[in-house]
Amino acid sequence: MSSSNGPDKSTGQYHSMKGNVVEAVGNLTGAESWQTSGKQEHAEGETEYKAAQAEGIAEGAKDEVSGYVSSVTGAITGDKSKQTSGNIQKETGKAQKEANKQA
Repeated sequence: MSSSNGPDKSTGQYHSMKGNVVEAVGNLTGAESWQTSGKQEHAEGETEYKAAQAEGIAEGAKDEVSGYVSSVTGAITGDKSKQTSGNIQKETGKAQKEANKQA
């Protein structure tokens, strides 16, 4: 998950949608300042969403690799607990990557 100071998908979506609404109001009223600020907020929201998405993919990849290493280490040393927890971490990382790719 992203840190509280990092990009956030929900916040990005909110600003993207809000920007679309503000731009639409500007289009209806002819207020260029609303059109401009709406476009800007939409773009900033999209940027934040994509940054959070990329961060989620990177974190998932890191967990997937770390889990794989733990799983292999556990298999080599005969530590079934480490092997199992490594497999779980690997699958969790893989799922996180996929969830962020599709979003």
